[in-house]
Amino acid sequence: YLFNAKRVICCDGAADSLVDFGLEPFAIVGDCDSVNKRIADKFNDRLFVDNDQETNDLTKAVKWCAERGYKDIVILGATGKREDHSLGNISLLTDYAESVNVIMVTDAGIFFPILESCSIESEKGQQVSLFSIDPHIEITSSGLKYKLDNMKLSKWWSATLNETEGTSFSIQFKG
Repeated sequence: YLFNAKRVICCDGAADSLVDFGLEPFAIVGDCDSVNKRIADKFNDRLFVDNDQETNDLTKAVKWCAERGYKDIVILGATGKREDHSLGNISLLTDYAESVNVIMVTDAGIFFPILESCSIESEKGQQVSLFSIDPHIEITSSGLKYKLDNMKLSKWWSATLNETEGTSFSIQFKG
């Protein structure tokens, strides 16, 4: 993803890792409390400071992208260092989906928000886990080994460790 990206926008201190990896950021966005001074000085023309303490740096970066018309966003590195940040960042995907097309890629898989009933392409036997931000929504599935029939996902583990039966599956819900 990094090597094929049109532009790489870093959240704050992630710019240090990107530069150490041998790439340059298109932009660095955040409150800049963790960006290395050397990196901040070198890329000062690409540094966009947002001191809003009511949001995290990932939200600041997604907002920055949306304001500039960058609507297809792949988030990398959002689950690697702290579990609390991982959970928070994953939960924000539904908020971001209201203004951009977004996925979060990790070392183990891909998270993407679903805001309405849909069919999703897959490979037979592909592992799938579903999570609901709202525990009151009833979800029904087809094409999954373990069917959901108006199931409320009140626990995060409720619809994990499933797999596809064919080349697509669908989920239906209201909310």
